[in-house]
Amino acid sequence: MKGIHPVHLPLPFPLRIANAYLMRDEEGWTVIDTGLNYPPGQAAWHEAFARHAVDPRMIRRIVLTHAHPDHYGMAGWLQSLSGAPVALSAGEAAFARAQWHADSHAHETIATFFGAHGMPPDLMTTVAGDIAHLRVMTHPVPSTVTHLSAGEPLIIGGREFTPIATPGHSDDHLVFYCARERLLICGDAVLIKITPNVGLWGWSRGNPLAQFLASLDRLATLDVALALPGHGPPITRFQERLEELRDHHAERLEAMEHAAGSGATAYEICTAIFPLQELTSHQIRFAMAETLAHLEYLAKQGRVEAIEYADGAYSWRRCGSWSVER
Repeated sequence: MKGIHPVHLPLPFPLRIANAYLMRDEEGWTVIDTGLNYPPGQAAWHEAFARHAVDPRMIRRIVLTHAHPDHYGMAGWLQSLSGAPVALSAGEAAFARAQWHADSHAHETIATFFGAHGMPPDLMTTVAGDIAHLRVMTHPVPSTVTHLSAGEPLIIGGREFTPIATPGHSDDHLVFYCARERLLICGDAVLIKITPNVGLWGWSRGNPLAQFLASLDRLATLDVALALPGHGPPITRFQERLEELRDHHAERLEAMEHAAGSGATAYEICTAIFPLQELTSHQIRFAMAETLAHLEYLAKQGRVEAIEYADGAYSWRRCGSWSVER
């Protein structure tokens, strides 16, 4: 689309590529999402600057859909080149402070949370190390941050966009909708080749899968001809993709409910659903969080229940089933 330049940023894990976008207007350039801060990512940005004749000092704003590291990670680095403020929702800014600042212990919180749900200790240690390593690739963190609010119009690249809250993939994810051009910049709210990860983490708010499905309903009210996602190719069959995502989660919920049976840990259920032996520790972490999000959703529907033991561990069972004794 005219005036919107995608930047494909390499990632050091199987997702491989994150999409950022450069948009120009009379006042300068806006960057939407940033990638992960490590040398190949920096090289990709310098190549994009050269290709589109961008002087980084002409970047006037860095806008983030959410604060996961593959979208937030280079925000501080780009700010150091440009002096531009970083803009994201207040909730995502708070998440970034808690998760990515140098004194964060979030990696330990996640490992402990997963351990309570059956993850083996050696894998807990690996997962904590993976997250701590990712934290390094979000530094330097931005020093100047402004907050975006859903519903408050935003001019980017000469177009008027409306930020829309789409929680689920992250607690305070935003997408940006230009009604005049039927254009949506959708971050990780909707992806075409893979399903957005919807996970329950040690810090997650409430029932993330319910939030995600409600976000899909909200997005279904929009007239979208083209959606530009955070990963993968542009989406031109937007409504059809929303239906595919709903169907995927309905099937996954049935599989999770069946796997819970008369009693199993979330890790055991995760092992039954996902081919963990084929996955990296990075992928296993997301599979575990997704399993827990689906179990939480099922629990709210009265289809499964969590059993807490005296030692702080948990298992899950289908409602009406006998529990396995510990």
